Amino acid sequence: MKYSILIQWSESDEAYVASLPEWGKYARTDGETYEEALENVKEVLEDLIYAYEQTNKPLPEPSTLRIA
Repeated sequence: MKYSILIQWSESDEAYVASLPEWGKYARTDGETYEEALENVKEVLEDLIYAYEQTNKPLPEPSTLRIA
């Protein structure tokens, strides 16, 4: 499945904050570098998918970007 990842610089946290929009506002992590934030959010995504599968909870539907 292909899920969205949003990575933004946070002045208040002085870190890159990475979130998974389809998974809700608590599906986020951070990193000192863009690359670290990306790796951390990939781990969060793997953990979420695993947890959902273990509890037979349906996975969120991935969003897709359509450019006209």
